[in-house]
Amino acid sequence: MKLAFVSNDSEKSQGIKDYFQTLCHMGRFEGDDTDPDVVISIGGDGTLLSAFHQYQDRINHVKFAAIHTGHLGFYTDWVAGEAEQLAQSLINDDLVNVSYPLLQLKVIQGERSSRRVRQILCLNEATIKQVTATFICEVFIGDELFETFRGDGLCVSTPTGSTGINKSIGGAVVHPSLNALQLTEFASLNNRVFRTLSSPLIVTQDETITFRPISNGHSTEKLVLTYDNLFESAEELKELSFKVADERIHFLGSKHKRFWNRVSYSFIGPVKGSGHEI
Repeated sequence: MKLAFVSNDSEKSQGIKDYFQTLCHMGRFEGDDTDPDVVISIGGDGTLLSAFHQYQDRINHVKFAAIHTGHLGFYTDWVAGEAEQLAQSLINDDLVNVSYPLLQLKVIQGERSSRRVRQILCLNEATIKQVTATFICEVFIGDELFETFRGDGLCVSTPTGSTGINKSIGGAVVHPSLNALQLTEFASLNNRVFRTLSSPLIVTQDETITFRPISNGHSTEKLVLTYDNLFESAEELKELSFKVADERIHFLGSKHKRFWNRVSYSFIGPVKGSGHEI
């Protein structure tokens, strides 16, 4: 089995990485950063996001195992003291394979004579925000104009990403068994002149969400595009489109925690007195 490692710089994470690399030197595994079978993320959710984007071009060929050495660790099935257990489970090939839906983001920039088109996979969400002034944007669902948004920005999240930025701006938490996307708003402008739905919106895998920014005299150089833990200035942005990706991310775990247990533990804490303490 070929393993690759992505870790943060903490002493604990580096120690676990050294442990697995020692196993590779001993011949228990093969280290391969280019064409791995399993990518082991060692750190927190940010480390896992970095690992995902590093290997997203091989998303159909790799599986991820995440070891938590940070604070929240929403995606991680393993804690620092279970590195040996994970190694043995990899050797025995007795791990559970769990997959989650991904977001496919299409970015169109530039004038027609110099148009640039990119496709990006996202694990959590993508957002578009105006740094100054009001962000104005036509929002399409499928081929139909749904609304003209005015406010600070917009967010489109996956079900697993629904617990991130989406939740912090009033979106719903969505179970990852649903192949759907969620659209939420940053501080929409609603009055007797301008109106938006001003509510989270769930869109199925059969439909596409499209944003077409309106300049309103303000340069699109002031737009900021984020996707997961990455961000960039969105100069000459013409269109963003979002749909449930054909690809899925695959995780390995011997005791994969149920999604609602994961949500409860991450945001409420250990449940006591119920007979089901996590």
